Amino acid sequence: RLHGIVEAVQAYTVTVPRLAGPTQTGPGTGALVITKLVHSGVMVKRGDLLVEFDRQTQIKNSLDRNAEYRDLEEQIKKKRADQAAARAKDETELKQAENAVETAKLEMLKNEVTSRINAEKNQLNLEEAIARRKQLQETFDLKRVAAEAELRVLEIQRDRARDAMLYAQSNAEKMSIRAPQDGLTVLSTIWNNSREQMAEVLEGEEVHPGSPILQVVDPSSMRIRARINQADLSYLRAGQPARIFLDAYPGIAFPGRLEQVAPVGITSNFSEKVHTFISIFSIQGSDPKLIPDISAAADVELEHQTNVLVLPRDSVKSENDQCYVNVKNGSRFERRPVKIGSHSDCDVVVESGLEAGAIVLRHIASRSDS
Repeated sequence: RLHGIVEAVQAYTVTVPRLAGPTQTGPGTGALVITKLVHSGVMVKRGDLLVEFDRQTQIKNSLDRNAEYRDLEEQIKKKRADQAAARAKDETELKQAENAVETAKLEMLKNEVTSRINAEKNQLNLEEAIARRKQLQETFDLKRVAAEAELRVLEIQRDRARDAMLYAQSNAEKMSIRAPQDGLTVLSTIWNNSREQMAEVLEGEEVHPGSPILQVVDPSSMRIRARINQADLSYLRAGQPARIFLDAYPGIAFPGRLEQVAPVGITSNFSEKVHTFISIFSIQGSDPKLIPDISAAADVELEHQTNVLVLPRDSVKSENDQCYVNVKNGSRFERRPVKIGSHSDCDVVVESGLEAGAIVLRHIASRSDS
């Protein structure tokens, strides 16, 4: 007999969402407060609300980030308009400087017929006009580079604000979790700091990101996850039939089968030298009482024999490669050799040396021979 826990073959685990981006959900804890929670054992449909968290902080963050984003958008529009006006002004000044150069060149043509003083003035005017045009041209290019940089800074700030806004909106949407499939709800037990014990979560309690809250399971398909001691591993193989029993309901049993055994064992809690292996048993049939997270047992049929004589194993004693039983004869018990065949932890098959209906003495290994 192996002991384990019932679990669903198809199950969706609902966990506390991990919020994206910078959040302000608590004093450095990231905890969320549950405002609505479905009860355990409720059949839900796809799309039904399972759990809802307090979203006020996320909504406020979303509104703040949205306002920041819109403000930066307006700043960019204003900056572009100001830069367009400044460019137009600079282009006008540059055009005037170019015209001044052309005018100075025309005045230079009069130097042959004008006085020497006027000719020198015309030369100075031309040099001054050319220098001013060069200065304005260089300044024009530098102003365009600076304007592009200023605009790019605002655009980066806007993009960051937009990402923060989208993160906040996404976080607000994560505050409501709906059922991804039809099924039965099963609340998970997690460590509760306020109650200092393992317990199901309740509305109004704080939970941390990543913590499992509940499962939505398909009740039509269940299985058992059990542990096998390394001493019993050689007796078991995939495909063996079994009978499944629920510890809480002794009168209920289901046919089952050993589906798989883990190829690698894990160390025992009591000794590092003892290993246990995880096994999976399928369960045929369904029942409203067959729900996840309840303890169960699986009796594995190692061998099937019919029309055989069976004795309790503690009624057989072995000495010098010979098995004996104490059979009642009148008012006394006499020792009789028998030949045994297949056996389990509880029973043994007697192949010869004993007839059906005989009364035998049990627990003879702990008794002294009489």
